[in-house]
Amino acid sequence: MSQAEMRKQMEFARKKTLDLLDSIAKLPDAAAILAWRPGPGRAHIAWQFMHVGATDDRHLNVRVRGGVAKEPENERRFAGGSTPDDTIPTVEEIRRYLTIHRTALLDMLDHTTDDELAKKPYEASPYTLAEWFRVWAWHEAHHQGQAHLTLNMYRAAQPK
Repeated sequence: MSQAEMRKQMEFARKKTLDLLDSIAKLPDAAAILAWRPGPGRAHIAWQFMHVGATDDRHLNVRVRGGVAKEPENERRFAGGSTPDDTIPTVEEIRRYLTIHRTALLDMLDHTTDDELAKKPYEASPYTLAEWFRVWAWHEAHHQGQAHLTLNMYRAAQPK
């Protein structure tokens, strides 16, 4: 897949995520929806969204570039292996976090040639750059689906 096609895939996945966030933001109980958990100790809807942003941050800045996360506190709270806490980000905080880190991914992609995409960023990397972008797109779709399912469960749990 070419650099241009990867960009389209990344933009498509993010649009679906932001569309879901927008639909929640329009509801009168958006904060309660973002905080809702399908069971004790399970991830709330806001965690699903923030997890996508934390993965963009961690994977780009730590795993691909070999540095540190740009937002270490959010990485700690929302990246893989974290336990969802009870401090719920707002719609605006979620949108900012998703946007800033996807912009960084797309900027890297825009400055990467098709030949570079076929190579690993470093020898021990589990993926080529192209595979990293596939992982990011798949990962986002996975968690957007979990957020969507959790929203549907929230709706089903409400009194009629």
